[in-house]
Amino acid sequence: MNKQAILIMVDTQSATMLQLYNEAGVPCPNISRIAQNGAVFQNGYTVSPVCGPARSALFTGQYPSTNGVWANGQQLGQDIQNAAQRLMPAGVPCAYIGKWHLDGGDYFGKGTCAPGYDPNYWYDMRNFVDELPNDDTRKFSRKNMGSIMFGEIKEEDTYAHRVTERALKYIREHKDEDFFLTVSFDEPHDPSQCPKAFISELNKTGFKIKDYPNTNASLKDKPDIQKMWADAFKIPWPFLKMGFQKGFFPCNYFVDYEIGRILDAIDALKDPMIIYTADHGDMQNAHGLMAKGPAMYEEITHVPYIIKGGPFRNRNITTPVSHIDILPTVMEFFGLQKPRMLEGHSLYSIGDDDSREIYMQFGRFEAEVDGYLGFMPIRSVFDGRYKLNINLFSTDELYDLENDPYETKNLINDKALAKLRDALHDKIIAHQNEIVDPFRGYPWECRPWRKGKKPSFTNAGCTRQRCEDGTTRYDYATGCPVTSEVRAKGMK
Repeated sequence: MNKQAILIMVDTQSATMLQLYNEAGVPCPNISRIAQNGAVFQNGYTVSPVCGPARSALFTGQYPSTNGVWANGQQLGQDIQNAAQRLMPAGVPCAYIGKWHLDGGDYFGKGTCAPGYDPNYWYDMRNFVDELPNDDTRKFSRKNMGSIMFGEIKEEDTYAHRVTERALKYIREHKDEDFFLTVSFDEPHDPSQCPKAFISELNKTGFKIKDYPNTNASLKDKPDIQKMWADAFKIPWPFLKMGFQKGFFPCNYFVDYEIGRILDAIDALKDPMIIYTADHGDMQNAHGLMAKGPAMYEEITHVPYIIKGGPFRNRNITTPVSHIDILPTVMEFFGLQKPRMLEGHSLYSIGDDDSREIYMQFGRFEAEVDGYLGFMPIRSVFDGRYKLNINLFSTDELYDLENDPYETKNLINDKALAKLRDALHDKIIAHQNEIVDPFRGYPWECRPWRKGKKPSFTNAGCTRQRCEDGTTRYDYATGCPVTSEVRAKGMK
């Protein structure tokens, strides 16, 4: 029997935006179809709340600090293998249709097929704008919420529709073959264009954006970087809320419809694996912040995460999982062993309520544009209840999501939680050493609230092999092969 896996993803959608995760969310009948008889991960997280870094981790199985894409506008290195380069040598054809954002180009990309993927089906956003007939139509395609203020948007003129059409063609033409297909929508990301019919249809459902306890909440005791971020986006919430109601959420409804068209075609396949997620969310004025940036709040890190097929049937899983786990899971689906360079783990053997930590990173927003505060490194750990964020240049944060799901109270200096906080801190440091985070160093350890930590010239002093399976690195001091057990002894 053929093995077929389809990864469907959108851009800018938190878990709580969907009715599947939140009663007050936008209706998502087709995304809910994936959840039926599948596994809904209640604690699914992006690796980084920025498009490029998030996608880099999802499609390489390596953290941004490893794969080199720690900001938008950066390209995957030539020695970094994407999902197709992992699967194609094993005989699994791969196609990618939609937004890529990992070629070092501008927002739209370069229009060039990434290595390993089928060039006959490649269709990134540069391909889309290049096929539009003139500059007027290109400008119209970028009008924010254009279906409301700038005239009628036809379904066939949207990027979502054209991505779907190509995905349908691929599925029809390869229904009797093995394949791994990625369908990557730009929607509902701004400009959130969709046909007017979806605005009126969403209104008929009674959906209204709900204010939450952290909507425009105080940033007292929060990092200074967040206060600067909030000051940069002082747009009245009622005005923004109206825009989200009339543009962004109808676009969520629209992309759910396009996903439904793909699911109709997938129904003809025999027991495929279907994965659904989003690269990150949007703050939507929670804590007075907009879009995404240097923070680890639930609004931008907690994403929809659904898998159907294989062992993922009729399950509700609360164990924390990360995008870093998707590629290892896909590889196991195709019967392939995970290379040691992949830093996540297959979810095949995960329990519904296991004790587990996931890790997140932030480097900067854009590599070339000096906005969103520039280089603002963050390392974060979440264990299913507590989230610790180390903001290297600012105040650190600790949240108890069980008692404070909206992350309004920073507990970093709470003495009652000092032991737990320090244990999570140790896990972040150990994880940095495990993945050989190039940004690691004593400032991550020597925090104002962490007593007894002293700067060290050598830090952990770890030397590890960071090359692909089948290759060998030689130790400079001995000329002998380096193994994972070797540790530098420091300078004498």
